[in-house]
Amino acid sequence: MTDKQNDQKVRLDKWLWAARFFKTRSLARAQVEGGKVHYNGNRVKAAKIVEVGALVKLWAGSDEKEVAVLALTETRGPASVAQQLYEETAQSAEKRAKNAEARKLNALYNPHPDSKPDKKQRRQLRDFKHQE
Repeated sequence: MTDKQNDQKVRLDKWLWAARFFKTRSLARAQVEGGKVHYNGNRVKAAKIVEVGALVKLWAGSDEKEVAVLALTETRGPASVAQQLYEETAQSAEKRAKNAEARKLNALYNPHPDSKPDKKQRRQLRDFKHQE
């Protein structure tokens, strides 16, 4: 890292966009303001200035990811460059792997039916549910 990068001031929403966590900056801003992104354990505004070494926790769907900020940039570059801006914590990676495994097991033991019920089956289901 150069001295220029250390002196750089980058907003949280811009950094999240540049690190490719969100496709657009407005999506990043909406997630921050919606409480889906925490900076050093606190809920913050999108204009929060990011510092190297900070912990950013963000939720995407059912996954929670905690990353440490390694570098700052305002420009969005290729994915290989974006991955060098942060490092996921070991606890976060382990937790996400456990959650993924649990979702796989749930899908195996709770399969969806192959097709929707036809008209006769829908009537039977309705009659069964509304029995007195």
